[in-house]
Amino acid sequence: MIVKTRQESAAKVEESFDPALGQPRGVLRHPPAAAGTFRHARRSAPAELAPWVDHYWMVYWDLRGLPPRLVETLPHPNVHIVFEKPESKVWGVSTSKFSRMLEGHAHAFGIKFTPGGFFPFFQRPVASLAKISIPVSEVFGAAATVLEKFIFSTEDEDSMTAEANAFLLQRLPAPDDKATLARQMVERILRERDLLTVDDLSARCDMSLRSLQRLFSQYVGVSPKWVIRRYRLHELLEQIHSGMQIDWAQLAVELGYFDQAHLIRDFKSITGYAPTEYTGIQSVQRDN
Repeated sequence: MIVKTRQESAAKVEESFDPALGQPRGVLRHPPAAAGTFRHARRSAPAELAPWVDHYWMVYWDLRGLPPRLVETLPHPNVHIVFEKPESKVWGVSTSKFSRMLEGHAHAFGIKFTPGGFFPFFQRPVASLAKISIPVSEVFGAAATVLEKFIFSTEDEDSMTAEANAFLLQRLPAPDDKATLARQMVERILRERDLLTVDDLSARCDMSLRSLQRLFSQYVGVSPKWVIRRYRLHELLEQIHSGMQIDWAQLAVELGYFDQAHLIRDFKSITGYAPTEYTGIQSVQRDN
């Protein structure tokens, strides 16, 4: 495990993650917290669950007597189960940024499924979950309540991860070649940065556009075009966070946009900021 601790003014912020997972992508950075305690952990799933589970995550915060803290992330093509009071839920793929105001003292434990990895448990088109959430019990029955009670009873990451492992290992679905294919395609979109259109993906995977659309709708929950666009915006965000000088017109072409205006509009529609506006926020943070 890699553990990093830093001070943001009087706030203590700790990150803990398996080296294989690295740092999370798509996290929007806001001005540092003035006070409080925050912890974010990411744990790998065991090999037996790797086809279905990307990783586990845990967020802990203590803001008792302090103002709430806004956290935001760009969307990913993954279904999550989030154990958190008052009710644990399955969250489908969101097409907008995730925004949450942390307050008081609490923690949340999440299971991030691989793209395509939730369908074998769900057995319904994952697109039916887009932009909504449902109780975990609708998928896993009353047994999910037992797991929920355990997770609510502890803040120990090892214990929560072990219990989630046991729960899922007892319910392993049958192998599904289409789920594997969907995961591999999304991984390819992330890895091959010159893959900019659905036509590119169709040609490289030797699959018709119609077949691609059906596969992504059933197994991933969003269209292949959406996945390509979101991952290219993740790359833009990483470049902004690096502090490097950006040629916006050239970058728009490299990311597959018709022109700079389309890039700006797409970025703002997801983040709420124009790219240069968000860049300014990052410059202020680095100066501080």
